[in-house]
Formats: sequence, C-alpha cells, structure tokens
Amino acid sequence: MTEAPVGTWDAVRLITVREITARTSSKVYRISSIIMVLAVVGAVIAAKLIDGGGTGSTVGFTPSVAQLAAPFQSVASAVGQIVTTSAVDETVGERQVRDGELDALVMGTPAGLRVVVKQELSEDLRSALTVLARQIALNDQITRVGGDPAAVNSAVDSASFALRTLDPPREHEGARLLLAFVVSFLVYVAILIYGQIVAQGVVEEKSSRIVEILLTTIRPWQLMAGKVLGIGLVGLAQLAVVMVAGIVTGHATDSFTFPSALAGSAALWAAVWFLLGYVVYALVFAALAALVSRQEEIAGVTAPALMLIALPYVAGVFVLPADPDNEFVALMSLIPLFAPMLMPMRSALDVAPVWQVVVSIGLTLLLIVVLVWLAGRIYRNAVLRMGGRVKIKDALRAN
Repeated sequence: MTEAPVGTWDAVRLITVREITARTSSKVYRISSIIMVLAVVGAVIAAKLIDGGGTGSTVGFTPSVAQLAAPFQSVASAVGQIVTTSAVDETVGERQVRDGELDALVMGTPAGLRVVVKQELSEDLRSALTVLARQIALNDQITRVGGDPAAVNSAVDSASFALRTLDPPREHEGARLLLAFVVSFLVYVAILIYGQIVAQGVVEEKSSRIVEILLTTIRPWQLMAGKVLGIGLVGLAQLAVVMVAGIVTGHATDSFTFPSALAGSAALWAAVWFLLGYVVYALVFAALAALVSRQEEIAGVTAPALMLIALPYVAGVFVLPADPDNEFVALMSLIPLFAPMLMPMRSALDVAPVWQVVVSIGLTLLLIVVLVWLAGRIYRNAVLRMGGRVKIKDALRAN
C-alpha cells in the first residue's frame, strides 16, 4: 500500500511547522528573547528614571520669606521650570540641602534674599530666583511712587504678542523621533538576524545532505517557502513580544508622554514592514546561500545583501532626524529593497504621505512575486550542487 503524495501546501505547512518547532525550542532563541525583552524594559525604566531626575527642583523657604513661595512657583512656571516648595526652618532646611532633599533653601528677608545650596545653583533655579528678586525690587519701587504693585503685575502678566510660525513643529515631534529610532532599529536588527538564520539553515541542510532526503518527497520551492515562512513567523513573534513588553512597561511606569495610539501605530507599521522586508531578504539570502556548501562561505556570498540592508538604515538614522522631509530619503523609501528600513521611520515621524506608503507596499509586494520565481529558480538549481561556489548564471540555467 503506497502512501498518498504530500499536497503542495501541506508540504509547505510541514516545513513551516518544522522550522517553528526547531527554532523556538532552542536555548539560543529563548535566551535571546529574554535578553531583548529585558533590554527594552530596562531602557524604558532607565529613560523614566533619568527623565524623572531632571523634571523639577525642590526649594525650601524659611518662615521669614514663606510668603514668597507662591510667587516663586508662578515665576518658575513662567520661565518654563517645575518646582516644588516647602516651608522649613533654617536649621532643618540646611540639613535637607546637605542631604540632597532640597536643591536650594531661601532665607533672609524679601528685600535681602539669601540662597543656600550644597555645591552650586543650577541655571534653571538661578534664572527663576533672579526673576523673583527683580520682581520684588520692582514692586518696592512701584510702592514708593504710590502705585499699586498688584495692578502693575496683572497688567504685565496679561501682556502678550501675536505669533506666526512659518514652519510649525509637528505634534509630539520628540516622541515621534524616539519612536522612529526604536522602530527602525528593531526592524533593521530583526531582518538582519532572521535573514541570516535562513542562510545558515540552507547551508546547514545542504552540507549535512539533509536537503537531499527532503527533496525526495517535496519540491525545492516548497522547502524554501516553508523555511522562509517558518523562520519569519518565529521572528515576528519575537519582535511582537519585545514591542508589547516595551509598550506595557512604558504605560506602567508613565514613561510615555504621548498618546498610546501613536505607539500602537508605530508598532503596527514595524510589524508590517518587518514581514515585507523579511520576506524580500529571506528569499535573497536563501538563494545566495544555496550557492555555497560551507558555513564559512556565507559571509562572502551574502555581503551584497547585507550592504543593501545597512545602507538605507544608516541613511535614515543620519538624515531624517535633522531633515525629516528630505526628498532623497523619501525617494529611497519607495524602492522595495530600501523601504522596509526607511518607511517605518518616516511613518513614525509622520512625514510619509498615504500615497507613498501605498506605492512602497505595492512595489515591495511586486518584488516579492519576482523574487519567489527568481530565488526559487536559483535555489532549485543550486541547492543540490556540492563542492565549490555555484555561479549565479549557472544556477539560473535550467537543469
């Protein structure tokens, strides 16, 4: 009794499951996943701690100048500073300054303020205290000439001017820039790592002759498709876990000062472009790796593909932060080989029009169709050839 032949998509599914099982059960995958999650969580927490340490100052006021605490907070707010004030006596206040609990202690009299600090007065506090001292002096002069300081201060506070911005900043520009860096880095690293895993897997099976056994029951393109799909799903799962860990940690620690929809959108585009970019380069890596028979030859044969991955990433990192609307980078982001690294960064910065995103996705999908045929042909004609490196022109010829 003969067994029924394996169906086309059943073969692809079996290879896909085989790759997923093999990759996820390895210690390297588990350890690398844990390390990446811990790195992202640690980075978010560290950013929160660093940012939290510099968002405000604490200033103590002795009873003799306690009435200046409220005006000082108003002055500090007016010059863009966040301060917390407290009422303390001189002895306790100096001890708290020495212990680092207070950044400064204000004492003396309104007409003769004295400030105590541990080592030096920060420029932020210096500016706020200088404005306060000048305000006190101005009020004193107004009183001496018979004026009303409160009325004058009210008039000064209500004074304003009309502002017209020629190039207004984008909403949440700083947060978008941070997200662009994070998203582009994750996509770049994920494509780089999992693309090379595909290459290593192809050469490993070829050198161990396992591929010869597999190809007795399935076709070469089915083996290549299953391998690319299985490793891609593993990579997507790892990327998703890392991004979710970062988003959850950011919200749990209140590290995000921008809408959650912004982070969610960036994460979604990261996943989309990882999938598209991974499929493109995984097909390229699989085809190139089929040309060689030893692991040490992989670096040489895949070097051109690695350059194509690194070039747009470097261009985006160095150009987009200073010039988000750069036309050359925008043009590069439409090219399918460059789009996976550049388009998610431009989307995070909110400088990619919808039509450009649609065009880049369409061209990338078209390239994938071409690569499926081209890479499949190279893989089919080269994967069973042992010995020296197979030339691409020879691999393209039908057997």
